[in-house]
Amino acid sequence: MNLQNYYWYFKKAVPTHICDDIIKYGLQMKEQMAVTGGYGDQKLNQRQVKDLKKKRDSNIVWLSENWIYKELHPYIRQASANAGWNFQWDFSESCQFTKYNKGQYYDWHCDSWEHAYNKPNEPQSHGKIRKLSVTLSLSDEKDYKGGELEFDLRNKDPDKKRNTMICKEIRPKGSMVVFPSFVWHRVKPVTKGSRYSLVIWNLGRPFQ
Repeated sequence: MNLQNYYWYFKKAVPTHICDDIIKYGLQMKEQMAVTGGYGDQKLNQRQVKDLKKKRDSNIVWLSENWIYKELHPYIRQASANAGWNFQWDFSESCQFTKYNKGQYYDWHCDSWEHAYNKPNEPQSHGKIRKLSVTLSLSDEKDYKGGELEFDLRNKDPDKKRNTMICKEIRPKGSMVVFPSFVWHRVKPVTKGSRYSLVIWNLGRPFQ
């Protein structure tokens, strides 16, 4: 799929006090080590943990509070329209509150898979795919260094060389970026402080 816009951003869109509320709430919850899709919910042994951290190293908490969705959903719909994607979606997965401490990162990946979810017991997500990904910056950019969100603009074309671009627009606290879930991206290592963010994946029926 050719894209005119690889992402759409809203600078300082979410009020500071809401960002602080999300951080406060997230830090009260029990965090867990972030994993990639290939590991699922299985308990990892030491070798698997070592292999995982070559790809991803961060700590997360799952949040599903309605007030968070209510705040962010209008921006997601507006981004899809403004960017010209006009993707149809009707369900958001649990929000991922993510903490990147010094040295932590998430290497190149995309959020979608080739096949739709096969979850008959979860009708809201069964038969759907991730269409739009969202990252909300919760931290003040003065509180950390590194941790840049970077996109690969090749459109999955294996004959093209990597064409990367750092998303500087998301750095200010309360800024958010929306992008198609099949776009490759990464979070570079944090070199100082801690970076807090909120990620949401939004689902819909597979593209026709």
